[in-house]
Amino acid sequence: MESVLNWVSTYGYAAIFSLLILGIVGLPVPDEWLLVFTGYLIHKGRLNPAFAVVAAFAGTACGISCSYAIGRTVGLGAIHRYGRWMHVGEDDIHRVHDWFRRAGHWALFFGYFIPGVRHLTAIVAGASELEFRAFAGWAWTGALFWVCGFVTLGWSLGDEWERVFHVIHCNIIYASVAAGVLLLLWFGYKSWVRRRR
Repeated sequence: MESVLNWVSTYGYAAIFSLLILGIVGLPVPDEWLLVFTGYLIHKGRLNPAFAVVAAFAGTACGISCSYAIGRTVGLGAIHRYGRWMHVGEDDIHRVHDWFRRAGHWALFFGYFIPGVRHLTAIVAGASELEFRAFAGWAWTGALFWVCGFVTLGWSLGDEWERVFHVIHCNIIYASVAAGVLLLLWFGYKSWVRRRR
């Protein structure tokens, strides 16, 4: 993490943009820490607020779009090639696509706030052939709220940013794990009900 924060301190907006692309695609970049630290640098007067938010949003939007493209090409190709071994067919792809159209867009919007989920939702959306316009509308809007939220947090915490955000980040992880377990149980229950029918 120290090397990431040093990059932001040294290279500013370019580092924020490029590191967020890599982090959103799935590389081990501490995205939330980076955004909160960006807010702290704004608080210290070392970064311009507008330029910092634009760089962070652009990096996030590019990263999530790359994940969508990976799902649309590599993920969809893998499903068509190996799906029969995992009992995944065209009907399953259409079912996921319909779910994204009906309710899954909220996963694209709120997925940023759950560590690990934002890397997965865009790939699944691409693999389910969700239209890019629908994907971008929700994913980019969520990106804007996520970026502004964490940058504002870092700006408001000031010199206390690291100590306070460490506590917040731990609670986010615990809540994410709990939500993931509940979601798996719910999908497992729905699958069991479907098989019984």
